[in-house]
Amino acid sequence: MRRLMIAAVAAVALSFGLSATTGAFAADDPPKADAKKDAGKDAAKKDDIDLPPFPEPASVKQVTHVAGKTVNYTATVGALPVRDEKGKKIAEVVVTAYVLDGPRDPKRPVTFAFNGGPGAASVYLNLGAIGPKRVQFGAQGDGPSDPAVLVDNPGTWMDFTDLVFIDPVGTGFSRSLVDKDETKKRFYSIKPDIEYLSRIVYDWLLKNGRMASPKYISGESYGGFRAPKITYFLQTQLGVGVSGIVMVSPYLEPGMNQDPDFSPMNWVTSLPSMTAANYERQGKTLSPALMAEVEGYARGEFTVDLMKGRRDPAAVNRMVDKVTAFTGLNPEFVKRSGGRIDIGAFLRELYRDTGKIASVYDSNVTQEDPFPWAADGRRGDPILDAIIAPTTSAMVDFDTRVVGWKAEGRFNALSYEVGENWEKGIELVDASSDLRKAIAADPKMKVLIAHGYDDLSCPYFVSRLVIDQIPISGDVGRVKLSIYPGGHMFYSRPASMAAFRTDVMAVFGAH
Repeated sequence: MRRLMIAAVAAVALSFGLSATTGAFAADDPPKADAKKDAGKDAAKKDDIDLPPFPEPASVKQVTHVAGKTVNYTATVGALPVRDEKGKKIAEVVVTAYVLDGPRDPKRPVTFAFNGGPGAASVYLNLGAIGPKRVQFGAQGDGPSDPAVLVDNPGTWMDFTDLVFIDPVGTGFSRSLVDKDETKKRFYSIKPDIEYLSRIVYDWLLKNGRMASPKYISGESYGGFRAPKITYFLQTQLGVGVSGIVMVSPYLEPGMNQDPDFSPMNWVTSLPSMTAANYERQGKTLSPALMAEVEGYARGEFTVDLMKGRRDPAAVNRMVDKVTAFTGLNPEFVKRSGGRIDIGAFLRELYRDTGKIASVYDSNVTQEDPFPWAADGRRGDPILDAIIAPTTSAMVDFDTRVVGWKAEGRFNALSYEVGENWEKGIELVDASSDLRKAIAADPKMKVLIAHGYDDLSCPYFVSRLVIDQIPISGDVGRVKLSIYPGGHMFYSRPASMAAFRTDVMAVFGAH
């Protein structure tokens, strides 16, 4: 989950524990609360510090079935420490890893996966997209009370790579051990976020004897923002080469959609996704050929007319006619908007006559509007409202009952506190520069950027425009954009999940 708040470990004999500096985490004494120091801390953070230390890593043997194959693996849950420059442990990061059973194949890859937010745990990629088990969420009709039952995931990558899911500080069970101000400085900021998470990757590889394995990075939403930055930091600062990156609905170039009163890009990048949703409502099958017309219009005539502004009535009229036809919206609404369709207004207007509201993550996923006559949109997001309960319940049950890792404390599938306290100014920072540098540094590295057509939180057209500007040496096909029917969590649709898995296998050379 992007910032909308608006984004698997070793066998039993191997344990977690190399810190972000040195030493085994199990040797540390549990943090002691200091009454005087704690007096000024907020209650939530004090509660975290007063919780008992995390238990030792726990593992369980499991099996899943995918593509006609039976895959036996070990699931392990445990925590890795983060230390400051003096060696003091300042946080504990929970990692869930799935490692294939049997003799170690030195050529078997290991993939590190992150979600986004900032403030999202890795549960969405884990139990929704690529882990060996999944729980249904993200589609029309899903609800908070749906059974949180894990089943074999037909889209898992488990048959061709080990998987390591990392929950950043403040998400999942991962927790800071310092006060609120220090936590914001150390963890809720772009640069330190990339640095400590990269070190967690390094520490896991070192502790589990996997430095020589092929390594891949995957991230969803703001995790897609993290992925190229972590890759480049690993390459250039920690000496860890990455064979490939898979970005899922990435928040790749925040600056592209800034200053909508002056720049046309906010309107340009969202129009194709609005159009895709309209085509789906008409029963059309989405494809590159079907989307070519609106993409060409967005790049060309639409951009030109947007730049002409309201002083050119003919340009405004052309936009109103075209945008109305592409989006299927009420012509009067489009006219009042001057052909510039604000995403929030679009989501409210789309189903106003039926008393429903649409999700920014997939505008064809709706729920009843609890306040249909309110002047403003007083509601949550239909998808977010529906996914927190099943993902949280499923992950907590898996950790504590199935694996037997008896952690105490709250599990944050999506922490609004992290989002609210995150470093301001993210809109001025891009990830595409680090993507360019990482690609240039390694001519063998492959990149897949995957999107759902209907996603308005991270529109696919942003990534299309970014890729078109990247100089790529050698095989230009090693950087690929794939777009599937669906929204931010396109993998909630079986056909899109299957197509995504096929494209990912090509990145790994697993065909």
